[in-house]
Amino acid sequence: MTDQLFFDTDCISSFLWVKQENLILQLYPGRIILPQDVYNELLYPFIPHIKAKILSLVSSRSISTMQIMTNTEEYEIYHDLAISPLKGRMVIGRGEAAALALAKVNNGIVASNNLKDISQYIAQFHLAHVTTGDILVESLNQGLIDENTGNQIWAKMVQKQRKLPTPTFSAYLQSL
Repeated sequence: MTDQLFFDTDCISSFLWVKQENLILQLYPGRIILPQDVYNELLYPFIPHIKAKILSLVSSRSISTMQIMTNTEEYEIYHDLAISPLKGRMVIGRGEAAALALAKVNNGIVASNNLKDISQYIAQFHLAHVTTGDILVESLNQGLIDENTGNQIWAKMVQKQRKLPTPTFSAYLQSL
């Protein structure tokens, strides 16, 4: 699989907050894209270790950023999701909207935990999607972590107020 992964802020920050970005770098080398809106959100508000890590990862080309230019297909999608949605639809966050738009146009994968806001668009655009939980399961399957380590990472993420679907990684595995 060579598809690019377009991360929203919540999903990538789950790994950055607990200093486990090495997992996504090992799983998806050269495939991690941060929409410019997500990159900007990670640099502000100023959280020193997150900002330093993002600047380092972009500088080393471990991850890339991508802008949405006006008068493009991705801009039209982004605008319809984050600025002026169709009647009856709610505005979604700019990071989620940018990840969806870029993934749609570039045949990529959306990396987001915000299922409430994006599920209908994942289905509408026929997009592949991963969450923090999926990434940890893939890390387990690839032998990068064991279940105990997964539980430790999960607990740290919960402690950093990341919204995860179950109290523990083991419970998540059982729910699959």
